Amino acid sequence: MEQAEFDHHAKAYEQQLRENVAITGEGPEYFAEYKIADLRTVCDAALLDVKSLLDFGAGIGASTPYMSENFPESQIISADVSSKSLEILGQRYPDLSRPVLIEEDRLPLDDDSVDLAFTACVFHHIDASEHEHWLGEIRRVVRPGGLFVLFEHNPWNPLTVRAVNTCPFDENAVLIAAPEMTRRLGGAGWEAVTTKYRLFFPSLLAVLRPAEALLGWVPLGGQYYLVARA
Repeated sequence: MEQAEFDHHAKAYEQQLRENVAITGEGPEYFAEYKIADLRTVCDAALLDVKSLLDFGAGIGASTPYMSENFPESQIISADVSSKSLEILGQRYPDLSRPVLIEEDRLPLDDDSVDLAFTACVFHHIDASEHEHWLGEIRRVVRPGGLFVLFEHNPWNPLTVRAVNTCPFDENAVLIAAPEMTRRLGGAGWEAVTTKYRLFFPSLLAVLRPAEALLGWVPLGGQYYLVARA
């Protein structure tokens, strides 16, 4: 992963994202919050005791306050290759997480030391040739029986593709379809991968959002998440 690319966008990230998602009628907070609410639901359904939570590619901490709210008893580990992003995260949320800098192609964490790993729209920034390596690194640090929940943009949704193509910090992004990411997770040693599609309705149709519970199998949502077990 390239540190320089993410350092370059660190200070402007939030404003660029806000401008990019304005077409949906929502702010960045909506997209960050729903993911962590889903993460909590997944863990509750799996009866997973989460004492430690890894946010892989935490950036400037978009998910951090929602993690703290939904996992108040957990240690949050915010990992990123961008030292500038982690500096901003530390300034914004000095007491909510433990920032760790990813260097030399390795997570600076012990084997089997994390109960739950999470990543949100990070892998489309990583070269495909490196995916299994990083999926394997996350697998290394998640304890047996722990979970990994991976959110990504859905390349089968035209509005998502448009948003990515017009976003400055997504200029080098390559979107990955859920079946292909599932295959890569399997190649890295993950098991029992399940898929759920999300974000079918913009704010103007928010009244229909409860129906998303019935649409998770339809591969047209703006994003998807995969749940894998170590």
